[in-house]
Amino acid sequence: MSVFDAPLIMGMRNLPGNDRLNSPRHLADWIEARLDEGLCWFDHADIYGATRGGDRAGERLFGEALAQRPALASRVRIITKIGIVPAHIDDSPWQVKHYATDPPYLEYSIDAALKRLNVDHIDLLLLHRPDPLSDIDAVAATLDGAIEDGRLGNVGVANHMPAQWRRLQAALRHPLAGHQIELSIARSQLLFDGLWDAMRLDNLPGMAWSPLCGGRLFENQLGHLLGQMANDYGATPAGVALAWLRRIPHGPVPVVGTLRPSRLRAMHDDAGLELTRTEWFALLEAARACRVP
Repeated sequence: MSVFDAPLIMGMRNLPGNDRLNSPRHLADWIEARLDEGLCWFDHADIYGATRGGDRAGERLFGEALAQRPALASRVRIITKIGIVPAHIDDSPWQVKHYATDPPYLEYSIDAALKRLNVDHIDLLLLHRPDPLSDIDAVAATLDGAIEDGRLGNVGVANHMPAQWRRLQAALRHPLAGHQIELSIARSQLLFDGLWDAMRLDNLPGMAWSPLCGGRLFENQLGHLLGQMANDYGATPAGVALAWLRRIPHGPVPVVGTLRPSRLRAMHDDAGLELTRTEWFALLEAARACRVP
């Protein structure tokens, strides 16, 4: 299954802090249950759970679960992101958050992610942020090489602007396969400022991170309207919020942060919900607390 045919992507950012999934056996049970329900895409990043001692707990925990139950490795589909070095793991004297996309670092990051995740192939690798110090030709050659030797299935970007992804694409032999951007009812500006149109013009499919704004969508006027529509449709407020994204033509696949089985099942069950044009704009108006211009 292509990631862009999936009803949703499960974001693993909260995995390191989830006490219920802190053992390989429990996590393997959780992964297998999601696969059996038809959810197979898991979104990682090498900074999720990163510590000064070198641990990258998010990917490591997932890999330990796959080692516990090796048959799952052929069923999961992996997205991971590289290129950010948080300040607390920077070993320079400056202790500064920075981006790193030089070829040796990219090679190291790809191989380290494969080892932590306990897989021999990453389905989609994303450059987590644009790096102003990138040697784009060298970055492209490294990524192309990792696709051609089988370590990567595809590459894409996250949080890039059009000129940034176009510059990278011009240097790559393989097409960029996707762009992960922040998009939700409450963070919709890219639908109006041309960024989404640029993605469509370049045939660059989207993935929406923080599609529920960490639960903040369910507060105040917007939360009330989501609840009202959910009651009308016999759905959940989260299902309505994700339907808002899917109402956008060629809309992005949501990357959801919850790990609770009941919430994931409900979001999956609500994936067929279709909003009307006026419902879509009513939710936008509620989020903005003003009329659409």
